[in-house]
Amino acid sequence: MSTAPQLVVHRDKELMAQAAAARLITRIVDAQASRGSASVVLTGGRNGNGLLAALAAAPARDAIDWSRLDLWWGDERFLPEGDPERNVTQARQALLDSVPLDPKRVHAMPASDGPYGTDVDAAAAAYAEELARAAGPENHGPVPTFDVLMLGVGPDTHVASLFPELPAVRELDRTVVGVHGAPKPPPTRVTLTLPAIRAAREVWLLAAGEDKAQAAAIALSGAGEIQAPAAGAYGRSRTLWLLDAAAASQLPRSLYPPASA
Repeated sequence: MSTAPQLVVHRDKELMAQAAAARLITRIVDAQASRGSASVVLTGGRNGNGLLAALAAAPARDAIDWSRLDLWWGDERFLPEGDPERNVTQARQALLDSVPLDPKRVHAMPASDGPYGTDVDAAAAAYAEELARAAGPENHGPVPTFDVLMLGVGPDTHVASLFPELPAVRELDRTVVGVHGAPKPPPTRVTLTLPAIRAAREVWLLAAGEDKAQAAAIALSGAGEIQAPAAGAYGRSRTLWLLDAAAASQLPRSLYPPASA
């Protein structure tokens, strides 16, 4: 079931990153208090990494029990381990290397020099199996019920590595697929599909900068998910768009309360 998106608009991208980091700390702490652990799906890109850097700098980060946090990724560039373009490499630099995570609970997507070699489809299938193993009976499906799943929104409305009109955005059966011929380099990627994204309790879409304004306007105007993948990303209980003023500049003010600016 689709949840109507809620919008929060911040003055600039720095404030957006800080506020989103504070919001994420609260969600993780609440989940750990109620269920003992928490699971979060990270996103790369400038907004995802900006949020992680803000979290690293936040004094309240110590409220999180990092040993009881599962981290997953929404997508990954299919490059060698340690490549600076990989989302997990950037996340380690921004935050992960500075907090006491349990290595077994950091679920990086396979690299192109890993056990599956350059077979991106096998790598995607292996990640789907890892998600399925982590899903309990209470999840009612092949992926865990993530507490928060974060997505950056691309200028073309792509989220994760689901690009408009390409086969991955049409996938309804598998939870993870390999992407061939992505319009944004590198062309080969691994991504969660829309059904896996929609398993999350909360989906947060991050957009900052004027180059994201048109994408936000299209995705929030009732566009279809094949043409605008961001429109198909929503959570079970909440769908939250976190924007800065520049990214919200083409949206009607009726979509968000003035106080949020």
